[in-house]
Amino acid sequence: MDRQPLTRASSPTPPRATAQDLDAPPVRSRRRVAAGVVALAVFGAAVLAGCSSGKSASTVASEAAAAVEKGASAAASAASALATAAGGAGAAIASAEAKASAAVSAASSAVAGIKGGLDAKGDVTAGAVTTGSDGKAQVPLTVTNHGQQSYRYVIQLNFTDESGKVLDATAVTVQDVAAGQSAQATAHGNRELTGTVKAEVANAVRY
Repeated sequence: MDRQPLTRASSPTPPRATAQDLDAPPVRSRRRVAAGVVALAVFGAAVLAGCSSGKSASTVASEAAAAVEKGASAAASAASALATAAGGAGAAIASAEAKASAAVSAASSAVAGIKGGLDAKGDVTAGAVTTGSDGKAQVPLTVTNHGQQSYRYVIQLNFTDESGKVLDATAVTVQDVAAGQSAQATAHGNRELTGTVKAEVANAVRY
């Protein structure tokens, strides 16, 4: 009887772990459990540290809660202060715009109130804006009568910023400018202005 050589059965090669296997639910669960254990360990260390200083765990927990509450209160106070500041700035802007609108309306009404007046914007030249002793904007005006008789003038002058937004307005009356002659006047603003301010002759009539 022939003897056959003995062979050893080869052990099956264990499958290699893949990236999908590592992300399988059981592994993720173990990771979450490990994270929870670490968090508990950190919390326990903090409590033990508090206890080692002679404080009980309940005292340490109470102090921690008080600190959190204090921090939240401070954050709320800061947020409230910011909201108040923003609201105040918004109110100031609205107030300035309302004053500018009222000034423009009053100056426009002064010009419109002249019955039978003739357009005279071409007779009026505005100089550079300066600040008067009262802190308000002012600008010199030159009125030249190009007509054939003496005229009175009513002029609406607007104070604007660099973008052309009207900041203030005023009406100026210039009495009896003879034909072919010029007269000087000064337009005074109604309130203090900041930044670069320009002057614009918005309207003028002679009568």
